[in-house]
Amino acid sequence: MPKIVLLPVTGSPADLEVFAMALTIARTFGAHLVALHVRPDVRRDLASLAAADGGMTAGIDTLLERMEADADTHEKAASDGWHAFCSQNNIAGADTPGETAVTSEWVSEVGVEADWLAEYGRTADLIVVGRGEQKWGPDYVLMEAALMDTGKPVLIAPRAAGASVAPINGVVGIAWKDTREAAGAVRAAMPFLRTAGQVTVFIVPEGSEDSDKSHLRLVRMLRWHNPNITIQALNDGGHAPVALLLDAAAKAGCGLLVMGGYGHTRLREAVFGGFTRAVLEAAPLPVLMAH
Repeated sequence: MPKIVLLPVTGSPADLEVFAMALTIARTFGAHLVALHVRPDVRRDLASLAAADGGMTAGIDTLLERMEADADTHEKAASDGWHAFCSQNNIAGADTPGETAVTSEWVSEVGVEADWLAEYGRTADLIVVGRGEQKWGPDYVLMEAALMDTGKPVLIAPRAAGASVAPINGVVGIAWKDTREAAGAVRAAMPFLRTAGQVTVFIVPEGSEDSDKSHLRLVRMLRWHNPNITIQALNDGGHAPVALLLDAAAKAGCGLLVMGGYGHTRLREAVFGGFTRAVLEAAPLPVLMAH
């Protein structure tokens, strides 16, 4: 079960969604929250910008001051927001295990956020990230680092602040596909699956795969952990697979959706394929992913 939960803190209003999700997990499993803020290395970024612009020097001091001021603003907003949240929810600060069920730790670094998230994520049990502000959308570079560079499961919070996952008495849905990624996601979600009141395995139509009986083997295995397992095959009816899945998850009352992280190797900035991106951008519930 997750005992060390890592969450990036950016200083944006979208942080509240990540805070709420991480706290729900921490209260469920008695976990320690590691809040990570990464301040950009302004001088290095400016040097890269100048090099790309042919060694520009005009106005560089003014630009440096502006970038430093912007970094100061985000750092203060991140720190103030996190410590206010901890105070409001009686989360004690700690850097070693203690008697308090839920504890927290503030960590700050300088450099590239995705790199530091990957580095800290490798020694965490679970990483919680958000979907960003509505006008910008998900930060796929950050999600890619969390999912691909750590080997750890990633929980993507929904956009509604205060939303929660219901792993004990709620319904957990699994978007099943006979792949390594889906199997890894199920393995990562096992603490939630064992305590769920109901687990529904959704079979998403993807062409002619009638011979695939892996979902039957999955259900048989899961019933050794939780007897309340059902299968729901989704009939496309001319609708897009993502719409079918999210509609079925909503009707089943799912508080958490488990799925593999699909896409390509790092040939582009982000690895997520079309189906995964569509789920992340449209799902109104938390999504637990592994790759």
